[in-house]
Amino acid sequence: MSVTRRSFLTASALAAAGALAARPAAPARAQTVDKLTFGTNWKAQAEHGGYYQAVATGIYKKYGLDVTIRMGGPQINHPQLLASGAIDFNMGSNCFSALNYVKNNIPMVCVGTVFQKDPQVLIAHAGQGNDTLAALKGKPIMISPVARAGYWQFLRVKYGYSDEQIRTYTFNMAPFLADKSAIQQGFLTSEPFKLEKAGAKVVVHLLADGGYSTYATTIETSWKLVNEKPDLVQRFVNGTIEGWYGYLYGDGGPANALIKKDNPEMTDEQIAHSLATLKKYGIVDSGDAERLGIGAMIDARWKDFHATMVEAGLYTADLDLKRAYTLQFVNKKHGMSLKKS
Repeated sequence: MSVTRRSFLTASALAAAGALAARPAAPARAQTVDKLTFGTNWKAQAEHGGYYQAVATGIYKKYGLDVTIRMGGPQINHPQLLASGAIDFNMGSNCFSALNYVKNNIPMVCVGTVFQKDPQVLIAHAGQGNDTLAALKGKPIMISPVARAGYWQFLRVKYGYSDEQIRTYTFNMAPFLADKSAIQQGFLTSEPFKLEKAGAKVVVHLLADGGYSTYATTIETSWKLVNEKPDLVQRFVNGTIEGWYGYLYGDGGPANALIKKDNPEMTDEQIAHSLATLKKYGIVDSGDAERLGIGAMIDARWKDFHATMVEAGLYTADLDLKRAYTLQFVNKKHGMSLKKS
């Protein structure tokens, strides 16, 4: 996984289930197969595993869908392609994406989320008194310009951080490794793993556990598709949910094979670490997802995120949140029977 992934994702935001013992009943067989293209937010990786599982094990096919996964990466603007109709669904990075659609009067909408927690983190050396997010107030922190425009705004509002703390982050681990007092940004499944492999003892602060309420790895589509073909949207959401239950709690081998086919640079070690981390921290299946099913969203989370960013000066208080997302396709406890206890 490229270390530039974090910068790319934030910038874009601001601009075998068959191995399980039980599965939900399949819908009536569609007379025709609907072909869809789903754009991801980076190169194939475990963080996209549920989608690949749904392709690899025939879950989407069961729902009458022929889904092509189009990888993201540098110079690929899937939100723009979604808005132009070139792709049917997009993997949004976080809530900024949907709010920006509304702010710019672009008729796109978030119809579900895969990550209950955004994997953005701040990393410090162990034993330096930096054991809480509150303890980092006033200390130099290496972040990128896009992080400054994104989650840094939450840290300013909720923890009193100031822009004077910001130091340039170049996606190079050397400055952090050389300075025990250093603090830097990261992505939960990536930098902490690499820093520890390099011999560092680190403290990892998951911003989501500190109150950062954005959803992440969201499912976006057009309001046109929602209004004209809600059954198709529901089938894609249901298939995706089942794919994620299969990947997390079943045999993820079929998905991993497709991930490595699409992204030959991906290693088994990184996949295994990322999957274990997603489970350990409840990135996908925690909070509301535990009672409403994977994909769950609630109004209160969207309102909290919006209110924080209004306080930060990024959005107006009268921005119409109901144009940013819909709960029509989630919170149905779909696929929960697939979860192993």
